Amino acid sequence: MLVFLDLDGVMIPAKGWKIPGFLEDGFPAFSSKACFVLQHIITADTTIILTTSHKSNYTIDEWKDIFKKRGVKIGKINTLNDNLSHISRKDEILNWFNSNKINEDFIIIDDDKTLNSLPPFLKKNLLLTSPFIGLTEAHLKEIEVILQKEVQVA
Repeated sequence: MLVFLDLDGVMIPAKGWKIPGFLEDGFPAFSSKACFVLQHIITADTTIILTTSHKSNYTIDEWKDIFKKRGVKIGKINTLNDNLSHISRKDEILNWFNSNKINEDFIIIDDDKTLNSLPPFLKKNLLLTSPFIGLTEAHLKEIEVILQKEVQVA
């Protein structure tokens, strides 16, 4: 399974009136609710593909460490290509799908409302979060519908 993951507004609620807490690695702390949900949808065959604007700021090993320090164990992680042309998130995702053939389940988790204009075959796999709240347990049922399988929560 592929999880296309944004961070700001998903793992890090975007509360303009409050500066997020930062960990010793200099990156903001993730919401504990978002970590809980993400950890429960990740399986051994999951690859996280970071779509965040921060994606080029760290190496893959640094990203693994960032997630690990926030309590999320990820086996495989990758990123969309560097966005040197400053195209929209929607176009970044479309370019990725136009360049890669996939035969596995996928979900796009983001707070970017412009993704509502993705083509139907992608939009049906889109989970939009509220940027002020981020990913929460309330999204688990929607994730199950998108992935067409039950998410096991202990």
